[in-house]
Amino acid sequence: MKLAALFLVPVAAFAQDKTELIGKVGTRAALLILHSAERADGSRQVAGEYIILPTLARRYVEGERSPALGVTVLKEGTAPILFGRPGTGELRGTWRDGVFRGTRFGSGGQRREEFDFREEFPALDRYSATVRCEAKDGRHQTRLALSVEKGALKGLEWRSVDPDGQACALSAVEQRPMRGGLRFIAGGCGITLRDVGPFMALRAEHCAAHCDMGTVFIDRRGHCELLP
Repeated sequence: MKLAALFLVPVAAFAQDKTELIGKVGTRAALLILHSAERADGSRQVAGEYIILPTLARRYVEGERSPALGVTVLKEGTAPILFGRPGTGELRGTWRDGVFRGTRFGSGGQRREEFDFREEFPALDRYSATVRCEAKDGRHQTRLALSVEKGALKGLEWRSVDPDGQACALSAVEQRPMRGGLRFIAGGCGITLRDVGPFMALRAEHCAAHCDMGTVFIDRRGHCELLP
């Protein structure tokens, strides 16, 4: 997922923390991924996106979180860069102690629905699956072979071709402890697998020497969808 572009220049001057949360917007399951940076006054500038599951519709957000009570207001839009563009809504709530909950409002200030996100993901120590699939989104393509038995990696081969035609491949060689998911190391990349409800979400991060792998969402039948 391409989140780096969400930050305006002032945020780059601060260390960024990443937080993933799973929950619902109204009755719809959703995955929320936020990056935040602390300001001099203790408040935090926040940007990221949430993905509605299982439709995989994405909404981008940016805003701020107060230092003490965790009051958080995030403007929502359909494009990664929200500055200067009309928003599609706003998330208003409190984010503290691993929980972000509140109300989503429409672009005109209408009260739409409640939301509730939590940092706690289901454990995967008993997860077993063998997946072989291909997926495509526009000119971005991916091919995946994954085998896990009772939470232990048996094999992972992941190939991707980005829109520029650059191809790359990852083969996981080591498994690391991870709470609320599985984590693998492959060629300097960290790969995470998490249960996000309708899907298992597989994502590679910190792969400076590789092309963008995107995120592969694996449904319960072993079919895959790609979100660049």
